[in-house]
Order: sequence, then C-alpha cells, then structure tokens
Amino acid sequence: MTGPLLVFAGRSNPLFSQAVCKALDIEPGRIDTVQFADGELSVEIGDNVRGGDVFVIQSTCKPGNDHLMELLIIIDALKRSSAGRITAAIPYYGYSRQDRKVKPRVPITAKLIADMLTAAGADRVLTMDLHAGQLMGFFDIPVDNLYALPTMIPYLKQKFGVEDVTIVSPDVGGLERARFVATRMDNSPFAVIDKRRSGANRVDSMTVVGDVQGQTCLIVDDIADTGGTLVKAAETLIKAGAKRVVAVCVHAVLSGDSRSRLRASPIEELVVTDTIPHPELDASDRISVISAAPVFAEAIRRIHSDDSVSSLFT
Repeated sequence: MTGPLLVFAGRSNPLFSQAVCKALDIEPGRIDTVQFADGELSVEIGDNVRGGDVFVIQSTCKPGNDHLMELLIIIDALKRSSAGRITAAIPYYGYSRQDRKVKPRVPITAKLIADMLTAAGADRVLTMDLHAGQLMGFFDIPVDNLYALPTMIPYLKQKFGVEDVTIVSPDVGGLERARFVATRMDNSPFAVIDKRRSGANRVDSMTVVGDVQGQTCLIVDDIADTGGTLVKAAETLIKAGAKRVVAVCVHAVLSGDSRSRLRASPIEELVVTDTIPHPELDASDRISVISAAPVFAEAIRRIHSDDSVSSLFT
C-alpha cells in the first residue's frame, strides 16, 4: 500500500516538471535549494513526505555533474525524511553512452551512476530512451524505460505523410529504433548508414545501405549532440538521391556549436522532445519540440497505482 503521490523537481528542467504536475493535476512539492559560494549544494524539503510515494524529476543534462549531484542530494534528503518509496524520474539519463569498456583502463560510468542512485536511496528509476537498453541491467532496483517515439510519430505522419518516406538509421546499432518507426509509419521502407569512426564524435566515412532516391528521409536517433553525425548523414543521403532530409531525435543535447552546424546543413527540420530544456531556440534553428511530459505523467500515475507501465505502448 503506497502513500500519497508527491512529485518534486530539481532545477534542470522546470518547464518539463511543471507540465508533468499539471497533467497529474497536483502541485509540485516544495524544495529550498541553496548553492554556497564554493559550489556546494544543500536542499531542504518543504513538505511532509513521511510514507509518501515520491517522484523526483531531474534530467542529468548540462551541467550534468551539478544536476546529478543535486538529484542525489534530494534523494538523500527524502530518504532521511522517511519517504515511503522514492522514484528517480530522469527524462534524460546522462553518461548513458559510457555503457561499456571500449578500450583498456576506462570506466563504465553509466554503471557507476546506477550504483550512486541506489546508494543515495532511490527505490526505482523512471527514464526515457536509454542509449542502450541493457543499461537497465546495471540496476538492482526496478527500472522503467519509456519510449518517446510513439508520441512523435503522429506529428511525423501529419507533417510528412507516409508516401515516399524512408526511415533511416544513422548506424547499425539504431536499426531496431528505425524499424519501430517504419512499422508505425504504415510499414515505410527503411535504410541504414554504414558509419566508420576514428574516435569519439569523429566520423570518417558514411555509406547508405538502401534505396533513398527521391525519398523524404527521416533520420531516427536517440541523441542529437554535436550534430556532426546528423549533418554528415544528411549530406550522404542527399548525395544518394534523397529529396529532403528530416532528423528525429529524442534527446536534444545540442552541445557546442551544433545549432549553427545544423542550420547550415541540408536538414530541413530537427524534431526532438523536451527531456532537455532549450529555451533559447528560435525559428532559424528549424527545431520542433514534442513534449514527453504527458508520457511521464501517465507512467507516474500508473506506477503509483500499481498498474502496468509496459501497456502504455501496446
């Protein structure tokens, strides 16, 4: 028997948290956060959480280390305040790309973060579109990994239709994601780009595997970071005969000069979600934002009432 539903939010994505609370028709919990002159954080929970079913919403986006530490401190404060169950609701799970050893003497930081969340006192984790599904196995507590693409597909259908549309995976690892979208776009054809890397964020060459001649190509990926892969993929598709290129990414990291790089590219539009905030976007960025807050709100409602979360997308 769970206690009352309570939702608290860190400072990483306040608009997203407000949208979730609005969809749940509840007021967000009160947190007083203090940052000292040396950068240290302290929080004080402003509501009684004893026995409560508490959800903490916090994306570990830039500055990732600060937001992660804030999340851990909030969880610890709730644990010490006798919260009944604590769920870390992390729309964007930072460090998820550091999920394996790619060379000797390097960390598996995604596993370290999982251990830190558990040690802080989280009883379960709610997140969205982990970079690799096997990250769920890094936890010894329940993990619900939501998917944003089902909420984005209606927009894609309405905007681009399903005729002469090809779904493109930017690498072999994203084939399952591309196939998922292609199936729900009335079984649109899909293609894959064979990508050769020379290092992190460095792509040497790309080759299109599949027929994209005269097609509207939708590049589907989970993360848009520097934009280098997307831009090179778009240029490769145009050279292969694509009529137009649109990028569809769940998490808009958009680091460095990615926005100017994307503006100068053949990408007609970048469709993302609001798991990471970007209040400074304008029309020249050609970025459309689909809110994932309703999906998170429904998942929170179902977890609280012990209903199935997996049935959200069946």
